[in-house]
Amino acid sequence: MAEKRAKKFMQGNEACVEGALYAGCRFYGGYPITPSTEVAEHMSVRLPKLGGKFIQTEDEIAAISVIVGASLAGMKTLTATSGPGFSLKQEGIGYACMAEVPCVIINVMRGGPSTGYPTGPGQSDVMQAKWGTHGDHPVIALTPAYVPEILAETVRAFNLAEKYRTPVMVLYDEIVGHMREAVTIPMPGELEVIDRVKPTCPPEEYLPYDEKYEVPPLAAFGEGYRFHVTGLNHKADGFPTNDPCVIEEGIKRLLRKVENNKSDILKNDEFELDNAEVVVFAIGSTARSARFAVRACRERGIKAGLLRPLTLWPFPEEAVRKTAKKAKAIIVPELSLGQMIYEVERCAPGVKTVGINRVDGEPIKPAQIIEAIEKFK
Repeated sequence: MAEKRAKKFMQGNEACVEGALYAGCRFYGGYPITPSTEVAEHMSVRLPKLGGKFIQTEDEIAAISVIVGASLAGMKTLTATSGPGFSLKQEGIGYACMAEVPCVIINVMRGGPSTGYPTGPGQSDVMQAKWGTHGDHPVIALTPAYVPEILAETVRAFNLAEKYRTPVMVLYDEIVGHMREAVTIPMPGELEVIDRVKPTCPPEEYLPYDEKYEVPPLAAFGEGYRFHVTGLNHKADGFPTNDPCVIEEGIKRLLRKVENNKSDILKNDEFELDNAEVVVFAIGSTARSARFAVRACRERGIKAGLLRPLTLWPFPEEAVRKTAKKAKAIIVPELSLGQMIYEVERCAPGVKTVGINRVDGEPIKPAQIIEAIEKFK
C-alpha cells in the first residue's frame, strides 16, 4: 500500500523551510527581519534535528558571507531577509556571482525605502534583484504566489543554484509569506533534487574555473582539493588576472551559463491566454487578485488573460512578445510605483501598457484590476 503523503496547513515562510530541507539544505545563516523571520525561526528548530547548522549572525552582511563560506565547504545553504537586509547583502551576492558559489537568498518583500513599512507587502525589490549588485552578473530570481508553490519553487531555487553555480533569489511579498494554505508535503524522490557536479580529476589537476566547461565542477574544501577563491577577475585556477581577454571571457561566461539555458530556467503560469485581448502581467499576491479579476471578466464576456512569471529574472521576454501579438493592452499591477512595467513595455512595443500601482501597504484588489480591464472591452 502506498504511503499516504502528509498534508499540513502552513504559512508561506514555513513552506519555504520545508522546501529548503527537502532540497537538502543543511546550513542557514541569517539575521531576523520582518516579514521573513519565521524562516529563521523554523530553520533554528528543524536543522539541528537533521544534522544541519543554524547560525544567527550579527548582521545581514555576515549572513550572506557565512552561507557563501558554508557552500564552498560543500553544503547547500540558505539565508532569508527583507528589503533593508537585501540591500546589505548585495556586495556578498556579487561576490557569490563572481566566485560562482551556489546559495539561495529569500527576500520576503515589504514596503520601503529604508525601514518603510515592515509589516506591509511590497514588490519594489524586483529591480534590486536584477541590478542590486554592481557589474555584469548572472541573475536568477523566482517569484512564487501560493504557499504550496513556495515549497516547490524553493526546491527549484536550490536546483538552479547547484546546477549553474550561482546565487538564486526567491522573491515573494509579505502577504504570501504570512498567509496559510494547505500544503501536501512531497514524498522523497517526488520532486527532482539536483546536487552540484564535483570534479573527478586528481586534486593537483583541478581548475575551479576551467574554461572547458560552461559550468565548471565545484570541489568542496576539506575533501582534498585546495583552490583559490576571490572576488577579483581570475584565471581558470582562481588566481587574479589583469589579462583583458581572460577578464572579458570570464564575465561573458558568467552570463552565458544563464542566457544559454533560459529554456531550463524560465517558468510561467498562463491563464486564459489563448484568445486574450487584454492581458494582465503580475506576480505574488497581486497575481492572485489578477487571476480572480480575469475569471470575473471572462464571465462577463471580456477576453482577459493572465501571464504570471514564476521566473522573473531572466525576464520572460519571449512569453511577453508572444502574448502581446494578440493583445490590445497589457495591464501591469504591482505593489510599487512601477518597475516591471518598463520591462513589459520593452518587450511589447506598440501595445498599450497600463500600470496599476499601490504603495500604501494594502494589496491591489481584484476590483481595481477589473476596472482597468473593462476600459478595453
